[in-house]
Amino acid sequence: MDFQAIKQTARQARRYVLQMNHRAGKGHTGADLSEVDIICTLFMGVMDRSAARPDQDRFILSKGHGAGGLYCSAAAMGMLDPTVLDQFMGDDTLLAGHPVRQKLPDLVEINSGGLGHGLPIGVGLALGNKLSGMGHRRAFVLLGDGELAEGSNWEAAMSASKFKLDNLIAIVDRNRLQLAGKTEEIMPLEPLADKWLAFGFEVLECDGHDPQAIANAVNQPSVGKPRVILANTEKGHGISFMANVPAWHHSVPNDEQLALGLAELEEE
Repeated sequence: MDFQAIKQTARQARRYVLQMNHRAGKGHTGADLSEVDIICTLFMGVMDRSAARPDQDRFILSKGHGAGGLYCSAAAMGMLDPTVLDQFMGDDTLLAGHPVRQKLPDLVEINSGGLGHGLPIGVGLALGNKLSGMGHRRAFVLLGDGELAEGSNWEAAMSASKFKLDNLIAIVDRNRLQLAGKTEEIMPLEPLADKWLAFGFEVLECDGHDPQAIANAVNQPSVGKPRVILANTEKGHGISFMANVPAWHHSVPNDEQLALGLAELEEE
């Protein structure tokens, strides 16, 4: 696994995020930037998508407001023509503000963004794989940490534990910020690891911006339980003036900020 290549791809995805959201005047810039290392690592170094559906690993972006990060990661990985990014959030576009499967069926697993829906669907995919003799195929679900206030996640977690879905891997983009501020002030999650343990999950933590750490957490030998990875991230990661600033949840760069951000991404 070429971790350096994954890092460089994620860096390119960040460039695309800034340019795309600036052009559109819309987007969730902070949320996009926190997730791209996770997405690039999964697609480039972890998931097996060599077979046709349904016999392949599947990825669900439950935090659907991070659609821009998915699109830009796909463009950086060569899965999407970068010129299509110009369509982001336009009229009758392929790239809606939340992922739409009917528009991009090779990339988008479900229409997401109604927060709390991705994990239940991931449970269904993982259970379906078990029942159909494809238990070796995994369902990956990327969740936002603010999203965990939705009770449907915990109903899904109980089901995953009951059915011993060791082919389900939930990854929490733990950037500790949501739309209106800090998660721990809006709806406290801690002790988050203990909560998942109580629901019968194996719990691992990692640096969500380190491809090797992400891959190591995903590829740990199975212990016969569903797994959750608490990926510690930084909202707006990679851009100094955006990092860990709640306002960038739903802000887009102006001309000056675009130039500054792109310049930072050129630095090693």
